[in-house]
Amino acid sequence: MDLAPEDGKPRTRRRGGFASRAEAAREMARVLDAEYRGVYEDRTLRVGLFLYEWLESKRPALAPNTWAGYRACIERDLVPAFGGMLLVDLRPKHIDAWVSAQLAAGRGRTTVHHAVAMLRGALNHAVRTWRLRYNPAKHSVPAKPRAAERVCWTPDEAAAFLRHNAEQYADRLTDLFEVMLGTGMRRSEILALHWSDVHLMDHKLYVRWTLTAVNNGKIHLSEPKTEASRAWISLSPRVMAALHHQASLQMTAHPHGRLEGLVFARPDGTPLRPQWVLNQLRKRAAEIGLPKIGLHDLRHTAATIVIAAGIPLAVVSKTLRHSNLAITVDLYGHLLKDSADDAVKALSAALDRADAEQRTKHTGSESSETFPLAA
Repeated sequence: MDLAPEDGKPRTRRRGGFASRAEAAREMARVLDAEYRGVYEDRTLRVGLFLYEWLESKRPALAPNTWAGYRACIERDLVPAFGGMLLVDLRPKHIDAWVSAQLAAGRGRTTVHHAVAMLRGALNHAVRTWRLRYNPAKHSVPAKPRAAERVCWTPDEAAAFLRHNAEQYADRLTDLFEVMLGTGMRRSEILALHWSDVHLMDHKLYVRWTLTAVNNGKIHLSEPKTEASRAWISLSPRVMAALHHQASLQMTAHPHGRLEGLVFARPDGTPLRPQWVLNQLRKRAAEIGLPKIGLHDLRHTAATIVIAAGIPLAVVSKTLRHSNLAITVDLYGHLLKDSADDAVKALSAALDRADAEQRTKHTGSESSETFPLAA
C-alpha cells in the first residue's frame, strides 16, 4: 500500500505471508488504522522479547542492584506468565487472572505488587512509544501492603551494642557501627566512604559514593541517587574517635603507607561484603540479647534517637539528607505523638492567654465608664 509522503518522499509498505486474501485485507485495515492513529502495533512482537528490550533500555537509568532485581522478576514471574503472548493481545483479564492465581497460591502481596507494577511501567513505555494503544496493566496492580513497622533499638540498646563491640572486638566493624549510629549514614554510603572524603580537621565528611553488591556478588561503586544524598555530614566527638581509631588500625597494618582508598575495607583494601557486615551485626547483637535488626535499621535508630531528643523534624530531615521533608514525615511521623500533644497544649494555652487578656481589657473598660448623676 502507498502511505502519505514523509519529507516529500513517497512511502510504500509491504507485508506478505498471509494465508488468504481476507487475512491480508484485515492486516491492511490494521496498518491503515495504525497510520491514521500513529500507533504501530507489531503483530509479531511477543511480551517476553518486549520486556527484555525495555529492560535493556532502562539499564543506564537504574542502579545495578535494581536492574538485577528487575531482570530476576521478569525471568521468574512475567516471562513464564505472559512471555509467549503477542504484545498486542495482552488484556487486563490475563493480568488479573495471574494476580488472583498468585495470591491464591500464597505468594506475598508485596511480591505480586512489585511484579505487576513493573509490568505496568514497561507497558507505559510501549504506549509512550506508540506501540500500544492502551496499557492493559493500568488498573491491575494490587494495592501495596502497608510496610511493616521497623524495629529500632532504644538509646540504651544502641549504647550497649557499641560498648559490647568495643570491649569484645575493637575492630573495623566496631568503628563502622559507631559511625553509622552516630551519623545515620546508609549502608551503601558507609561501605563506599573513602579517606579522601573524610576531613578530620573540619569534623566533617562528604558523601560522594555508594556501594552495592549485585546478588552479594559483583561490587559496584556509583554516585548517590539523589542530589540531597550527596552532602556534608558533621561528625560528633564519638564518631571522630571511631575514625581516628580506624586510621590507627590501618596505619599499624601498613606503617609505610598512607590513608587512602576505602575507610572500611578488608585487609587487602577491597570492599566489605554487605551481607557479611549484616551477618556480623546480627551475630554481635544476639550475643547480648538485643532485638534482631538490619543495617538500614541502624539509620532508623539514629533518627528515632534524634527525634526523641526533641530536634525539629526539618533539622532531622537535613541531617538524614532526605530529598524533602515529606519523606521524613512519612517515615517518622508516628514518632511525633508526644510532639503533637505538646503542640495542642501550647495552642490551648495561647488561646487561654488571649482570652484572659480580652476579659481583662473588657472589665477595665467597664469600670472606667462614668454615669451622670440623677437629676
